Amino acid sequence: MDTPIQAKSLLKTLPLQIADQLAESITVGELEAGARLRETELAAMYAVSRATIRESLRLLELRGLVCIQPQRGAHVTQLSAKELYDLFAIRASLLSTASRLAAEHCTPKEAAELRARLANLQANVDSTSDYVQGSADLINYITSMADNEILATYVRDLAQRIGRYVRMGLSTLERRQRSVALWKETIGAIIAGDSERASANHFKLALQNRDAALKGFEAAKTAD
Repeated sequence: MDTPIQAKSLLKTLPLQIADQLAESITVGELEAGARLRETELAAMYAVSRATIRESLRLLELRGLVCIQPQRGAHVTQLSAKELYDLFAIRASLLSTASRLAAEHCTPKEAAELRARLANLQANVDSTSDYVQGSADLINYITSMADNEILATYVRDLAQRIGRYVRMGLSTLERRQRSVALWKETIGAIIAGDSERASANHFKLALQNRDAALKGFEAAKTAD
């Protein structure tokens, strides 16, 4: 009895696994805004059925990364200043709350881990991709420290949808240097147990990234 159940469970996760891989390709820009996602090509690429791909695309549509239209198929969603602004408004509130909760009960072990992750972030300031990943790792760890599963779910759900904008806001070395300076203050406040300062700093960090992303978005529109 166990084997069929396990196999069925694995099959259920396949569309999700493919959706996550496609989401990563969209976030890093390998699949650009407006790109067509053809079921037949994706099915051949992943060696799965078109039905599996169709379900993966539906999952991506729910995440706001893909738009599916009758007769036109699936396309990567276009970026917009309104969506950027709205997403960062939510992100700023969620992350400031996470940092506040993390500061309220930060242990010495967690403090050491925060310092290590911050050092990794600083070491990767010259690389956009590595810096974005290091920032995401810090956010995930702080969220886990907050010990609030509902908050963690919201943060995870938002992460991929906002990912393209986050990269846009961290695309220059000068921007990443400003970011890491504010990260130092935020981590220092969490370790010191200063929940209000930790919350305010992380809120500022998110809005700083928002403003840089808006600037990059407008520059890209002008260039087009």
